[in-house]
Amino acid sequence: MNEQIINQPIGRRHIHRLIWRWHFYAGLFCLPFVLWLAITGMIYLFKPQLEPWLEHHYAHVTHASAQPPSAQVAAALRMVPGSVLNAYVLPDSPESAVRVLVGHGSELIRVFVNPSTLQVLNVVHENDRFMRVIFYLHGELLLGRGGSILVELVASWTILMLLTGLYLWWPRNARLGGTLYPRLKHGRRVFWRDLHAVTGLWISTFALFLLMSGLPWTTTWGGTLRSLRHAYATHVAPQDWTTGSASERAQIALANTPPSASHAMHGAMGGMDMPGMDMGDTPSTALEDYSPLDRLVTVVAAQQLTPPVLIAPPSQRSPHWTARSDADDRPRRNELTLDANTSAILHRTTFAQKPLLDRIIGYGIAIHEGVLFPPLNQMLGLFTALGLITLCTSAVVMWWRRRPEGVLGAPPPLNAGFPIVLIGLLALLGLLLPLLGASMLLVWLIERCLLRHSKRASVFLGLA
Repeated sequence: MNEQIINQPIGRRHIHRLIWRWHFYAGLFCLPFVLWLAITGMIYLFKPQLEPWLEHHYAHVTHASAQPPSAQVAAALRMVPGSVLNAYVLPDSPESAVRVLVGHGSELIRVFVNPSTLQVLNVVHENDRFMRVIFYLHGELLLGRGGSILVELVASWTILMLLTGLYLWWPRNARLGGTLYPRLKHGRRVFWRDLHAVTGLWISTFALFLLMSGLPWTTTWGGTLRSLRHAYATHVAPQDWTTGSASERAQIALANTPPSASHAMHGAMGGMDMPGMDMGDTPSTALEDYSPLDRLVTVVAAQQLTPPVLIAPPSQRSPHWTARSDADDRPRRNELTLDANTSAILHRTTFAQKPLLDRIIGYGIAIHEGVLFPPLNQMLGLFTALGLITLCTSAVVMWWRRRPEGVLGAPPPLNAGFPIVLIGLLALLGLLLPLLGASMLLVWLIERCLLRHSKRASVFLGLA
């Protein structure tokens, strides 16, 4: 690669060196987090296999006839005083335990009930379940809003790292060795260089897709997309994805608030929308009646929605009883609006009826989680995650073997200004990824205005 750089015209060499330096900075910041995201993402990919295995104790708990669903709900509510029914999960089989989701404020609790004896088998907070912990480790590092912003920043810099890496290592000759496969007989230096370059070429497309499809979940980028969605949509359908744990808690709080309490609160506050308010202490004006569930379960089961199917009572989220598929494969999700008195289906919403943006994001999330076309989708995700781990490992080895002693080893820039084309491309990328743009500008200002004036820092960073 060094010979290729030397033989290039000075302008192209300058661009190459600048891109190489930003690639180095991106790797320096991203690599530990990329390893973390790859490992947690690999675990979450196998949620469809892991979750049933983790809950196999509840697959065969009875062979007797079941009690009415309303009695099962009552047993669950007694275990969590002050809670309300959030949703009743349609059982997978007559022998399995019933899952009842109960809520209090912005909390969601899963209660496992023996359907025939009404014995409560387990009570667990939804966010304490293993796959939910992995979900938040992957998306927020268990740090809440700050973690979501950090993961978004990492994702943005990783996109820069992959794009600059593709430019740096894109094959400029017809040689297959070192392009499609690593050369094994040219020494360790060439092997690690080839392993890094070849892996990057094979996985970059998949990795870029995973990174872009994950951005709608983030707090700032996803929050901006949500605002634009509301501002320009002809009709705003309920959003089927959350933008961080705070957004998820707000949705849970809406579903845990009975309509009567919601109306009273809106009347008191002049109709203001308070999606982020904790309504855990909001009293219901009357004891909730869950007896319609006994009739609705039979009606919903006959519709053969993709499991898991959640039947929810009226709430601030919806004034009617609803039944919805909560399948990981989002294009298979349907939702029914039900009449509690007649058990009639008032309305059916299918994935195909959602706005185009929602459908695009739904497909993207399904592919991101490996559920759109399993098991090939899972294998592609696993291949990409292992490739990212290989990229990180080979990058560290290359850096450690090549860096001069006593300095960071960043590629030194040539003494020339930034080319207009490069500035335009970086500005465009910064507009599409605002956290990346702001942080790159900050890095450039710190390097130019502070570090260049320190002899020790300048030598260490390769600026001298």
